[in-house]
Amino acid sequence: MTDASDTSGALDGVFVLDLTRILAGPTATQMLGDLGATVIKVENPKTGGDDTRGWGPHYARNEDGSASDLSAYFMSSNRNKRSVSVDIATPEGQDIIRRLAARADIVVENFKPGGLVKYGLDHATLRAAHPGLVYCSISGFGQTGPNHDKPGYDLMAQGFGGIMSITGEPDGAPTKVGVGIADVMCGMYATIGILSALRHRDKTGIGQHVEVALIDTQMAWLVNEGLNYLTSGTLPERRGNAHPNIVPYDSFEVADGHFLLAVGNDAQFARFCDVLDLSHLAADPDYRTNLARIKNRLALMEHIKPPLKQWTKAAILDALRAVKVPAGPINTIKEALTSDQAIARGAVQKVAASGIEGGHLHLLGNPLKFSATPVKYNRPPPRFGQDTDEVFETWLGGVSER
Repeated sequence: MTDASDTSGALDGVFVLDLTRILAGPTATQMLGDLGATVIKVENPKTGGDDTRGWGPHYARNEDGSASDLSAYFMSSNRNKRSVSVDIATPEGQDIIRRLAARADIVVENFKPGGLVKYGLDHATLRAAHPGLVYCSISGFGQTGPNHDKPGYDLMAQGFGGIMSITGEPDGAPTKVGVGIADVMCGMYATIGILSALRHRDKTGIGQHVEVALIDTQMAWLVNEGLNYLTSGTLPERRGNAHPNIVPYDSFEVADGHFLLAVGNDAQFARFCDVLDLSHLAADPDYRTNLARIKNRLALMEHIKPPLKQWTKAAILDALRAVKVPAGPINTIKEALTSDQAIARGAVQKVAASGIEGGHLHLLGNPLKFSATPVKYNRPPPRFGQDTDEVFETWLGGVSER
């Protein structure tokens, strides 16, 4: 058996030049770093680096107890990277980026479409000089289309792309997902595109431009609700935690809180009814099949909600698990990240960090599990510009100005 400590990452030897900030781009480049790539994150000295370094209120503390420039937000998507301070608005900075790009396999940027042309750092210019370069551009609305010049933020993507219209309680306001999911999923799609282009480059020697937009990816992951509309022409509704295609599949109130129920088929429904002493419902033509339950959703709720309120969370979960009906708790983030399952799966990683109070940081783990090239946490999220001299000496032979 291979010792994981002696293995290289799947992307060992791949050089990534990271010109991104905020969340979507950094999510993609962090994933590449987790897989073993060398990631050089370029940060603007005029602004103090990535905007999210200042997005508090929570920061890692320096050894003296003062707040560092490592906000919780920044740390969520910037491990396994080196930070260099370069002003790309100057000729000297542009020269540095071109020289780093000459060493790179991959460049990732999330400037506004066309924003790097004036610096000579756009995909057409860099790929003309380096035909094997994989160049990924991430933007809000894409490089084309009537909205291509509009700025992209996660909230706007969730609103424009339709997901907010189906998120929230039926009688409440449209609601965004609790984290920047449009940004995160855009970063994930970008990673898939980059790795596909890298595979093509390795086969042919030819790089390409990978272009990803928050709006495009958000609409792509409307999945079943998007297809429900395209198939029927009927607009999906906000249903809170309920499912448009499966009933009962929702959160339900019990005596001491709420729990989740996910009845996936008719046999499970029959066993669920047995637990509640409602076996007659499973034989009723109005509820016997999932299609019938969808049509009679509201009436079914009137049958099952009152008896559920007589149970405690622990009791109903035990009873349903005993008969193999899918049910579960609604954990707080603390409960989720400290659960036995989270611990067993490495959901939280303790990463050494010099200069930080306690000498380490707690970060969310990468969920990918590899048998031969495991994810490693070699580098904590970097302090602003901390690796500038090392990068210049190692990859550029030293530079006098930046």
